[in-house]
Amino acid sequence: MLSLLLLIPFLGAFVLLLSPSNPPPGRMRAIAITTLALQLLWSLRVLLAFDPHQGGMQLQDSLSWVPMIGLDYRLGIDGLSLPLVLMNGALTLVSAVCTRDISQRPRIYFALLLLISGAVNGAFLAENLLLFFLFYELELIPLWLLISIWGGTERAYAATKFLIFTAISGVLILGAFLGLALFTGTVDFSLTPIVSERLSMGSQLVLLVSLLIGFGIKIPLVPFHTWLPDAHTQASSPVSVLLAGVLLKLGTYGLLRFCLGLFPQAWALVAPWLAIWAAVSVLYGSLAAIAQRDMKRMVAYSSVGHMGMILLAAAAATPVSLLGAVFQMVSHGLISALLFLLVGIVYRKTGTRDLEVLRGLLNPERGLPFTGTLMILGVMASAGLPGMAGFISEFLVFRGSIGVFPLATLLCMLGSGLTAVYFLLLVNRAYFGRMAITPPSEDPSADARLDIRLSGVALRETLPALGISLAVVGLGLVPAGLGWLSETTATAMAELPALLLAASHGGLG
Repeated sequence: MLSLLLLIPFLGAFVLLLSPSNPPPGRMRAIAITTLALQLLWSLRVLLAFDPHQGGMQLQDSLSWVPMIGLDYRLGIDGLSLPLVLMNGALTLVSAVCTRDISQRPRIYFALLLLISGAVNGAFLAENLLLFFLFYELELIPLWLLISIWGGTERAYAATKFLIFTAISGVLILGAFLGLALFTGTVDFSLTPIVSERLSMGSQLVLLVSLLIGFGIKIPLVPFHTWLPDAHTQASSPVSVLLAGVLLKLGTYGLLRFCLGLFPQAWALVAPWLAIWAAVSVLYGSLAAIAQRDMKRMVAYSSVGHMGMILLAAAAATPVSLLGAVFQMVSHGLISALLFLLVGIVYRKTGTRDLEVLRGLLNPERGLPFTGTLMILGVMASAGLPGMAGFISEFLVFRGSIGVFPLATLLCMLGSGLTAVYFLLLVNRAYFGRMAITPPSEDPSADARLDIRLSGVALRETLPALGISLAVVGLGLVPAGLGWLSETTATAMAELPALLLAASHGGLG
């Protein structure tokens, strides 16, 4: 059952690559959308077969592959990976639907989307450390190509920077996995946290730090975040949806599954420092977002802050905080995808993302009123207003963490409050005021303005954003569905680390 979540997108990519050399772009897009729709439908079939009352792995597929090096094909799913698999299926489909006017190598473009989707599913489902690493690295080159070929004017720099950072991340993760085998004297790379108990605390700390830096680059956390704003700025909007909504979650998933899961004793020892790291990342991301003029860079820096909250939740390692981490991964994926889609619409219609240039886009006659309405909903959700998905996730993270790390949690709450500041600046500058655009090349003090009348936005352009908006509101109003899926798993993950943390660092702020 789980293997089909990999085979469907991989076979779809294979069909696209075997297509004629000059296929019609519309046909390639239709094949990709059909394949991704089938993948999403099958992930819903997996959801129906999943038992949320079991805390361990379910629906497992296994096959001996290369036993001499410990590489086995083992897949499983639980309450941590299932929501991410569902989100991957939905957002990859949205990315394909929102891709239009691809005249340059459409066959390769859509094949890369399918390869990324299958690789991400494989990483979320892998129960073997080496198998996870293979899927983790498999998405690297396709995403690099999507940025370097179909990106903006400085795409080569942004893509190369992304490639270097992510390659270093992979080296550190692989080094930690191989070090685990070296220190334990075994070639068994199965996902079992008990094996780390054979190691001394010094060895555990070395391996844990390697994983923390590796996954910290992918998340990304300060100071390893610098590749993300550049990648988002140069990537097309559909690729940004994929990057923020899905690919960053590989880092947070690895943080919970491997750092916390494999080394609970060492995790309890370094947890106070991780909480401080989380607070720094949240505050820095929020303050950096306030200083941005480019709408896309502002949303990118907001991701740095919001992903830091997942590190806080993981550091606290309580059942409530870990459930909040799952909620935060899902809510951030949906909200960031929504914001990047809407920024993409604004850029297509106006030719700029500069907040010193845009004005009056809520004008009902000459602006983008419906896009502006969805943007306001998206920034409200990101700021954590009640009734939205962002409120539920942040409340759970803060509620589960404040008893363990009160000072770090309060600082993260301050960073969450700053979200309202920079997104209100975005909405006020771009959507209110007189509908006019000042050419960037002119003197800002000049009175000359270039008034424009924007072309209307077709329903098909905003339909994906509308669907994500409904999901954001639905998750905020009825959070019990996601909680029902993940609560048992979060409780099981928190049991041992929570006991060790309470014994070693209980009450520390």
